[in-house]
Amino acid sequence: MVKTKSLKNYAQQYRSELLEEIIPFWESFSVDRQHGGYFTCLTPQGKVYDTDKFVWLQARQAWMFSKFYSTIEQRKEWLEMAGNGVQFLEKYGRDSEGNWYFSLDKKGNPLVQPYNIFSDCFAAMAFGAYSEITGDQKYAAIAKETFGNILKRQHNTKGIYNKKFPGTRELKNFALPMILCNLSLELESILDAGQVENLTNNISKQILEEFYDESRGIVLENISTDGHFVDSFEGRLLNPGHAIEAMWFIMNIGIRNNDDRLVKKAERIMYQQLELGWDHTHGGIFYFLDAKGHPPEKLEWDQKLWWVHLETLVALAKTYAYNQSPLAKDWFKKVHDYTWNHFRDLEHGGEWYGYLNRRGELLLPLKGGKWKGCFHVPRALLEISKTLDI
Repeated sequence: MVKTKSLKNYAQQYRSELLEEIIPFWESFSVDRQHGGYFTCLTPQGKVYDTDKFVWLQARQAWMFSKFYSTIEQRKEWLEMAGNGVQFLEKYGRDSEGNWYFSLDKKGNPLVQPYNIFSDCFAAMAFGAYSEITGDQKYAAIAKETFGNILKRQHNTKGIYNKKFPGTRELKNFALPMILCNLSLELESILDAGQVENLTNNISKQILEEFYDESRGIVLENISTDGHFVDSFEGRLLNPGHAIEAMWFIMNIGIRNNDDRLVKKAERIMYQQLELGWDHTHGGIFYFLDAKGHPPEKLEWDQKLWWVHLETLVALAKTYAYNQSPLAKDWFKKVHDYTWNHFRDLEHGGEWYGYLNRRGELLLPLKGGKWKGCFHVPRALLEISKTLDI
């Protein structure tokens, strides 16, 4: 890997933000010391405004603090934070068949059935990471069992909770292959080596040859089960942030396997999605687009979301660290300026805001909620600070 110099100065900025603002916010305000787990619905001042617990956000935060412990410093309080989430999930998070609920009340009683496979994906990540830092094979076993269930459900992720009428317009969604790219590597230490190789190779191929439409330079969110474009609202849907995030996952696979061709292809696709998604009028990256330029199905299509911009910064940092591309440097600075100027809370500090309107104005004054927790901001700050500090 080529060493980077001109973006190296950003590494300390991202690390300081993580250690001095983001982590203390979640440590101070999110812990439920009475029932276990975390509160994620937090105001700018850190006040809890809703006590429901969303399983995928519980798991994401447990994974995040496990990573802080394993990659930054072995602080006792970070180990305890991770354990607080893992133990709550172990006790309350699954149904009798091992499927992870979508949400629980503050005491751990189920609220929403396990229709969302991403609860399972992030639970597997959390238990895998926690088993690594504790050495407790009980947690590794839960991670492996959950991962096996994910693979069994991957072609019918919602199971009995699927509201689609069967047999008319069967679609494959991009999100699960994208997450499996990363999840396979996250669980590499507890999975069979051959299984990881097969999964990462097959999923990378599926993303790059089926979901990616090379003739138009776009990554589709939904395709037919046999891998073709479907001219409908769902079939035309584009999510630039998803596509860009997936490309840095694939870059990681390429770097791991010394596959320069794979890294370069992921880099090229990443630029295509970034250029397509950039709002040239107001700045920032659109949430959703339509592949044919029609009005998107999603009413929130023109919002600017925190995770889209942060995942883009990770992808650009990895690209620049790999090849010192001037294009990656220029784009990194452009996206960095927009992200730091619009999503950071200059009044209260701590965690960043998540939702802006198209003009870049604050849309929802929250630091966490049903969909935003302790994950994208700290993960990006950690990834970028590590990537550029070389």
